[in-house]
Amino acid sequence: MKIFVDTAKLGEIKEAFSWGIVDGVTTNPSLIRKAVEEERKVKGKVDLEVYVGEICKAAGKGRPVSLEVLSQKASKMVEEAQTLYRRFNPIVGNVLIKIPINTYTGQEATDYEGLKAINELSRKRIPTNTTLVMTPEQALLAAKAGAAYVSPFAGRVDDYIRKNLGIDFKKNDYFDFELMREISKARLGDYLKNPTAKEIPSLYLDEKIKKAISIGKDKGITSGVDLVRKIVNIFRKYNIKTKVIAASMRNPQQVREVAETGCDIATIPFEVIREMLKHTKTEEGVKKFYADAVQAKYEELLKS
Repeated sequence: MKIFVDTAKLGEIKEAFSWGIVDGVTTNPSLIRKAVEEERKVKGKVDLEVYVGEICKAAGKGRPVSLEVLSQKASKMVEEAQTLYRRFNPIVGNVLIKIPINTYTGQEATDYEGLKAINELSRKRIPTNTTLVMTPEQALLAAKAGAAYVSPFAGRVDDYIRKNLGIDFKKNDYFDFELMREISKARLGDYLKNPTAKEIPSLYLDEKIKKAISIGKDKGITSGVDLVRKIVNIFRKYNIKTKVIAASMRNPQQVREVAETGCDIATIPFEVIREMLKHTKTEEGVKKFYADAVQAKYEELLKS
């Protein structure tokens, strides 16, 4: 599985690449705004175009950098995409254009504009990364339209399910969907106690049973990891070439679980990548080895 670092902070991007484990960068307008604001506090004036160009340079050739459009109409998204691609791709040839799968905001019937933009950009040979994917259906449509990548937002799906259940959580908390599954089974067992064949039709329509089955799910999706897994399975069954980027990673355990799905890429915040390195026993071992080395005068072996 490839790793993209999910940040627009140049310092984080350069540091992550220096570790030799990062294969690309994903940004969005919010990340860029935050990064530029922090940069301006240190340096004063910051030229936005120069800054984004530096991100592309820091990633380097062959390591994709995702840049996002702003508009909600297909024609404007295509125009913005062409501008971004023309302006930044020549630097090292690594730009992907992020297009939302659906730009509907409740005011205009624009739910299909993203697909139209993806399809038009595909014909123009401008690679797209479809963002804000929350269902396998959306991922399938994006792939059919010509998306080079789709980004299911695993963390946001977990947040949505927990919020609907009234579960208190912090952003980086792990969502224990296995526990949720057991709760659902237990609840279902309360209603299904050796039903006879005659009772099954009425039980099938029972609203309490339906709620017991659907507890902790979003349209049949049990977690963000489950969302990624289902998309990967669909793409493999139909030999779809679109790459799957597991996005909105919240913690190391979630990264491990999306890696087990066989997805192509996970885009991970810098701090979560750092958390992936940590374990109490690793720290304990380093301290013990160092203390023993000092006592044994091990440093004598290391002198050139």
